[in-house]
Amino acid sequence: MEEITIPAKTVLLKEGESSKFMYFVQSGCLRMWTNHNGNEITTQFFFEGKGVASMESLLTGQPSEFTMESLEPCSLYVMGKELFLKLIEEDADFKNWFDQLLLERFFYYSKHMLSYLKNKPQERYYELLKNHPHILQRVPQHYIASYLGITPVSLSRIRNRK
Repeated sequence: MEEITIPAKTVLLKEGESSKFMYFVQSGCLRMWTNHNGNEITTQFFFEGKGVASMESLLTGQPSEFTMESLEPCSLYVMGKELFLKLIEEDADFKNWFDQLLLERFFYYSKHMLSYLKNKPQERYYELLKNHPHILQRVPQHYIASYLGITPVSLSRIRNRK
């Protein structure tokens, strides 16, 4: 694997491109988002210790549904697709790690989706504050609003109600 450092606002993968790399965040923050009618919808943030890729694209070769970019200067380890697939095939420990990563992502997205279906924006904000306060400390407000499915103005109003 290669270690790279990148500045904030560096796009690592554009929506529509095929993913060729798995990234491991040593320091910094990455954001995954998708475009919907010209609006960026943030799907997840990744911080230190997390592995990230557009998994569907990396595993199938199909175009990615997501854009991945850095929100802060980052130090990342980069693993090429060929090595990644070889390790899944040949290294039981790596395969187990990857299975756990997929389960973690599945559970995360399931909870996030249920929160969208069941909770009002204010409840989603308080849930984020309770479960992931580091996001609120490190991520700009407009990205948090996008992640919560609200406008920055609505987020500001929710925050002022506290």
